[in-house]
Amino acid sequence: MKETNPATEPIGQNLIKLISNLCFSVFVFSVLIFTVIAITYQPPDPWLESAPALTKLFTQSENATFKNDNSILKTGEDLQTVSAPAVPPALAIEPITEQVIEKSEEKVTNMTLKSSGCENLQIVNCSDPRVLITVEKFNLKWFKSIVFLEYQTPVNGSKPDECDVAWKFRNKKEKSWRKYRDFRRFKFGNGENCTYKIVHASGWHSGINARRQRIKVNATKSGGKSPKIAPSVRDEEINDTIPTLGSEMNFRKGRYLYYSRGGDYCKGMNHYMWSFLCGLGEAMYLNRTFVMDLSICLAGSYNPSGKDEEGKDFRYYFDFEHLKEMASIVEESEFLRDWKKWDRAHKKKVPVRKVVTHKVMPVQLKKDKSTIIWRQFDAPEPENYWYRVCEGQAAKYIQRPWHALWKSKRLMNIVTEISGQMDWDFDAVHVVRGEKAQNKELWPHLDADTSPDALVAKLQGIIQPWRNLYIATNEPFYNYFDKLRSHFKVHLLDDYKALWGNTSDWYNETMLLNHGWPVEFDGYMRVAVDTEVLYRAKTRVETFYNLTSDCKDGVNTC
Repeated sequence: MKETNPATEPIGQNLIKLISNLCFSVFVFSVLIFTVIAITYQPPDPWLESAPALTKLFTQSENATFKNDNSILKTGEDLQTVSAPAVPPALAIEPITEQVIEKSEEKVTNMTLKSSGCENLQIVNCSDPRVLITVEKFNLKWFKSIVFLEYQTPVNGSKPDECDVAWKFRNKKEKSWRKYRDFRRFKFGNGENCTYKIVHASGWHSGINARRQRIKVNATKSGGKSPKIAPSVRDEEINDTIPTLGSEMNFRKGRYLYYSRGGDYCKGMNHYMWSFLCGLGEAMYLNRTFVMDLSICLAGSYNPSGKDEEGKDFRYYFDFEHLKEMASIVEESEFLRDWKKWDRAHKKKVPVRKVVTHKVMPVQLKKDKSTIIWRQFDAPEPENYWYRVCEGQAAKYIQRPWHALWKSKRLMNIVTEISGQMDWDFDAVHVVRGEKAQNKELWPHLDADTSPDALVAKLQGIIQPWRNLYIATNEPFYNYFDKLRSHFKVHLLDDYKALWGNTSDWYNETMLLNHGWPVEFDGYMRVAVDTEVLYRAKTRVETFYNLTSDCKDGVNTC
């Protein structure tokens, strides 16, 4: 029997033990790291994670204030989402697809064969189901970027062989579930096998007999001399009414988060949105109703005068109806009135927790039982910015509800009108000039790269000749792009001034919000509309990375 070597046995055992201990230590260390990550990790806001460019835009700051050219203005409906909010059941409408049309056509064909109704095609009967089926098939073929949601029964046009048809639709590039209307005139002829065919289709909003009845509303300013106003109308699909708290007991039972006006007032609209959504996000985190001021100060950068303008209504710019559906809110003056009314009528005042610094984190207020948590922003700038509440550790708890903030439906109606007048078949170029083109230190080539000759040379290699070309730009000189007109069908925002002129729906509807006084179509509205039309283009050309090699944020920032 072979003897073991006593000198080597302890070395082998020790080596095995050493390896075992090392592996166990690595395992324990890995578990510890994983545990720490699991505890501290906060999933990113899907709205921001899926739009890193927007996050960069808002988070790049200098001395806690924002610096950007405001040439693109994104809101919730523009952002791709990982998990978009569900469409409300009342708004869930099945799109009209080829399969839906085929089922309708099969039913109509069976009815036609039984009644031997082919002879009736000699006279166009607009209420004949075959007329509507013909229009539905035509629209699906020609408007690939549109989701058709519902049609009205066709009505007679101006001639015996014409019918006017109205429908509701949504653009495929729009992330919201809002519906828009179009109504067009179609000329019909006889097709094969007891069918109609469309001989001619007129353009956007040409079927005036199918246009909905307008609801007339009186709009006068109480007290003093009433302004001269155009006949007023109201879009029944927009509900801008301010929610009320109702009885005193309803007010007392509520829980509110109230932000006093801070240094964000009169800052740029991107700054405003970043701060507003911080406050709204904290209210959601605390499960409280957010007290919001509908009065906005529009920064001077959006105004030709360069001066800030107070007293602008939130509803001019954002979809208040959608906000009410997504979040619990109350208007500030309504809230303050009910608060004062309660305190006057009761010896026991409403419990209020005043928070005087943004350094008090939302998690510290989570268990507070006060009826009102009142954040006050009295410190000097930048300590009095609302969005400071959501910085640092608070970012782990507060998710900005981007899905709650959409552009105004009234502005989006203008976007839809412009796109529709180009029959949804257009390309677009975003030309950033303004102060950036003048600043040769940060953007040395931008001015030359966006000159008329440079634009012609560049776009001819990207856009097909004589296509509809929409130019979204901050260039104030209308004729600056005239050289492009020799190669493309050029469209600028100012070509559509009638859409916000004193006979337009927008003019009348915003005047109702402004107590009968006209509302200016200001610089922010222009940029918002430009942005959305740009997004709907089939081919989109950007200034940076397409037209110029300059960096978007200046030298050495690419």
